[in-house]
Amino acid sequence: MARRLDSVRIVLVEPAGGLNVGAIARVMANMGLSQLVLVNPQCDPLGDDALLMAVHADGLLRQARQVDDLPTALAGCQRAIATTARTRAEMTLESPEAALPWLIDQVENTPIETALIFGPESRGLSNSELNYAQRYVMISSDSTYPSLNLAQAVAVCSYVLRRSALSSMESTVDPSALSPRFKRAQGPEQKNRDADLGQVGQDKSSTGSLSAFSAELSAATAGEAGAALEQIDGYFQHLESVLLKIGYLYPHTAASRLEKLRRLLYKAHASEQELAMLRGILRQVEWALSQAAADH
Repeated sequence: MARRLDSVRIVLVEPAGGLNVGAIARVMANMGLSQLVLVNPQCDPLGDDALLMAVHADGLLRQARQVDDLPTALAGCQRAIATTARTRAEMTLESPEAALPWLIDQVENTPIETALIFGPESRGLSNSELNYAQRYVMISSDSTYPSLNLAQAVAVCSYVLRRSALSSMESTVDPSALSPRFKRAQGPEQKNRDADLGQVGQDKSSTGSLSAFSAELSAATAGEAGAALEQIDGYFQHLESVLLKIGYLYPHTAASRLEKLRRLLYKAHASEQELAMLRGILRQVEWALSQAAADH
């Protein structure tokens, strides 16, 4: 279980409150998560407020990475899920229970590097920041006060990740080898509570289709790492350049068009080799353009 959770990065984009950062470090330690990455933090992650809330998780705070931008935070990751509190056009929102197990999947029994991204307390993640993720999670809450505190949101997701890792461990461990205490914890009452948790806040009118989507995507990508996120980002930078050259894109509409193309590629879950093939096509188009220019 520890190996699976160790591969998950909790990425905080521009966190503003030291109290939140400290509380997040504590709940991560509680749930067995160890990778904290701070993107351009707007507070002192080792200040008095953060250390006060972290309590005995100050070591996790001290080893947290600070980076300047989101692409750097995601370097080396094959999968990323972003959290959002608002519905967005052309974006499928999933519950934590449906989507987060995808982050602790393994390829040939080896965990892959993944990330769970949270936005700033004041605004959440922007559309451009959401583009770096392949799936999106919304924590269902009451409509009269839907916005969760950042540390609370991380706590909910961290708990779901731990439960998912425990479930994965159960499926690979001989039940006779479990301690009596662990067996009692996994008894009928606990299983009923877990089932209840999976249903909390879900819209019954959309649960079936959303569950089908989650199951289809998870099955399609099971055991496949996919291309690294920085390779995907590099491909889209190259694609934008080529499409602007040939007049398919215009500067004022490029961002919205590329967002749709990102969604398409994420659904395909392209491998590193497939992405290299797509880059090869772009290079050939650039060569053809240069030849045409030389002929004139």
